[in-house]
Amino acid sequence: MPAPLLTLESSDMLPAEADCVVIGAGIVGTCAAYWLARAGQKVVLLEKGRVGAEQSSRNWGWCRQQNRDARELPLSTKSLDLWEDMTRDIGEDMGFKRCGLLYLSNDAAEIEGWAKWGEFARGEGVDTRMLSAAEAALRGAATQKPWAGGVWSPSDGTADPSRAAPVIAKGILKHGGHVIQNCAARGLETSAGQVSAVVTERGTIKTQQVVMAGGAWASSFLHQLGIAFPQASVRSSILSVAPGAEGIPEALHTAAVSITRRGDGAYTLAISGKAAVDPTPGMIAQAKHFLPMFTKRWKSLTPGGLQAWKAGFETRKTWALDQITPMERARVLDPVPDKGLVTLTLQRARDLLPALKVLPVQASWAGFIDSTPDGVPVIDTDTGLKGLTLAAGLSGHGFGIGPGVGHLVADMLLGRTPITETAQYKLARFNESQWGKVSKF
Repeated sequence: MPAPLLTLESSDMLPAEADCVVIGAGIVGTCAAYWLARAGQKVVLLEKGRVGAEQSSRNWGWCRQQNRDARELPLSTKSLDLWEDMTRDIGEDMGFKRCGLLYLSNDAAEIEGWAKWGEFARGEGVDTRMLSAAEAALRGAATQKPWAGGVWSPSDGTADPSRAAPVIAKGILKHGGHVIQNCAARGLETSAGQVSAVVTERGTIKTQQVVMAGGAWASSFLHQLGIAFPQASVRSSILSVAPGAEGIPEALHTAAVSITRRGDGAYTLAISGKAAVDPTPGMIAQAKHFLPMFTKRWKSLTPGGLQAWKAGFETRKTWALDQITPMERARVLDPVPDKGLVTLTLQRARDLLPALKVLPVQASWAGFIDSTPDGVPVIDTDTGLKGLTLAAGLSGHGFGIGPGVGHLVADMLLGRTPITETAQYKLARFNESQWGKVSKF
């Protein structure tokens, strides 16, 4: 059973022209299109499959400031407010709530790292609270275990991955935008070095502004245009158990396993950082960029198989705009989860929280998490092609900051004062060495 996802009804009619076309209807693409439409722009959101069907519905649903890299923290703080703003404006529940995030540990070094981050974050206005052993045991009472310490971030929270992107897409429609599903963008037309149109499998849309928010597909799409975007993906596997447990924290992280209460009362279970590396042509071609990240995180990664290679989303081949593309052959990336990892995750979760032992497995699924070499996204209008903006490489952190990324994209295209600094999100940073610059969290 795949990850649950709200079905969105949308039109099949392709507009002839638009102020902006957003390619990719995950959390970033829907948010970018939403903020542009809300500002009065004539927007078209193109999705080769279903809105939110890839990693945007396959994640934990965490919306956090806690343990964010300094380069992402301001965007994360802004996003929490924007989740609430969007919910009020759209008038439909996305499952967002500031339920607080709880971190527990018996590792002195890990606790010390959280404390150092907290000293920095409190200076930035973040409400993050270190927990003593007694406080950690109280908040983690459902584990029935002692803890050396922990962190409580009360203003952080979660949203519902099964609802968020489709509901935001409804907001696009509310503000006069267009959402087109099952329609792949095959490429771009240009005139005098400027974007002039988007070529889709159903026809052409004239436009001078395009936002590439294609997640794991972004690098291969840009490769068609001669634009280098270093990007690699790993396959993450998680599962959910049925509702019925009482007293379990809404969102709990430990080194062994993490648990999140879903909108339907079920619980998502996952091991943070654990993933399989499925080799792809793109990964091999750009391996040198990712050596620092691999050096830092190799203990959490395991060798994968050929699922990603066969899916074709990191191909180095070029394709013709009048023929079927890899996006049409793989409408939705739905990889097979790692059975061994799913079993291990369930075992660890039940060991941690006895209340889960009586709950049956509801579903398990996998997703491809795309990353940049430093684990920080690219949000940039300076891509080498006038009129083309890139918003991708969210590196497993994208769901919670999606509203802020989308708002920042709209700020850039509309000439507004951006909600955060933008220098750290430039594509050109990858022309320099990435050693020592990998995201800490």
